[in-house]
Amino acid sequence: MLNRASRRDGWGGWPRWLAALMGLLSLAACGGSTPSAGSGGASQANLSAVRAEINRYAGLPTFTAPGPSIDRARVAGKTVFYIPDSSANPFAANIGNAMAQAAKMLDMNFVNCTTQGQVAQWVQCYGEALNRHVNLIYDFGGVDPRVVGPQIAQAQQASIPVLAIHVYAASQTPVAVNYSVPAPYDEAARLMADWVVLDTRGRADVLVVTSNEVTGTPPLVNGIKRVFAQRCSSSCKATFVNVPVADWSTKIQTEVQSALNRDPNINYIIPIYDSMSQFIVPAVTATGRTGKVHISTYNGTPFVLGYMQTGEIVTMDVGENLDWLGWAYIDAGARVLSSTNLPRTIDEHTALRIFTRANVNDAGNPPRLSTGYGDAYVSGYKHLWGVS
Repeated sequence: MLNRASRRDGWGGWPRWLAALMGLLSLAACGGSTPSAGSGGASQANLSAVRAEINRYAGLPTFTAPGPSIDRARVAGKTVFYIPDSSANPFAANIGNAMAQAAKMLDMNFVNCTTQGQVAQWVQCYGEALNRHVNLIYDFGGVDPRVVGPQIAQAQQASIPVLAIHVYAASQTPVAVNYSVPAPYDEAARLMADWVVLDTRGRADVLVVTSNEVTGTPPLVNGIKRVFAQRCSSSCKATFVNVPVADWSTKIQTEVQSALNRDPNINYIIPIYDSMSQFIVPAVTATGRTGKVHISTYNGTPFVLGYMQTGEIVTMDVGENLDWLGWAYIDAGARVLSSTNLPRTIDEHTALRIFTRANVNDAGNPPRLSTGYGDAYVSGYKHLWGVS
């Protein structure tokens, strides 16, 4: 989520506009490197804990209610205003479409402001929201609240609450905004690293590709470091390379090829946003490391899941259901408009699902957005909203 200038058909989907594992996992089914356990690797206790964690996220997610039922009469006719980082970002655009659908069920008016990822346009959107006298503003993804702080302050002075969505992790303190529905960066970081620990049995030599200017990057990086320190300590090695989003298409492949040539022992790459993979897969191929170097990543972008179906480089992707996110954000907005004493960070319990070769066909063949997650959220939110 920019929180993106080359995000996916999801967060990672930006470059494309510049996408059930049951029981115990078998490492052989993953297609990754599988050195034997032993001295210097992860302990059997750590591997068992990691395997249990992976298994827990590999099946269809369940719905957890974020709070009590919502009185539709209290939000009917209210206008909510969505400011995406870029309307050309499929991640932002598809979430906006889902929000519009959910808002209609609650008889709320949904306005989607068009932007092309420029700060001046975000400022204009805030101005439009003020002129319309809307009831709530959604600040999405890469619309960094620190950048539009004066505009947020103007909205608040006009008694218009600002809700950040997919901007901060639960571990981050929101800045400037009234409320935040956090992105699952902390969970995603843990799962990406856990998979690598499991698939290498704690003997990971990992290249992590980051974009440090993105708000969500620090919790992802810190979470990856924490897992390696806890699970396999000195037997896991992680090297970090930063490529700003604007440079993904020109620099990622070169940086990755250079790193692979410097370190012949690298066995995993973690692109923290999965659309980076479109530049990493060619780098692995060009260096002759196919079958030896694998990718563990986050977002569930369809074209990246397609790599998993047709190749052997991408072995795991932590996915998010964009339709589920859209409904969750409307639910959170309705709670802000109809409730008092809400926590500043609103937990909507949005779901993640781990995709591997064992279950990736659940996402469609070829994979499709918001497919492979089940529909538990549909009946769950409809029940809370009192709609059929």
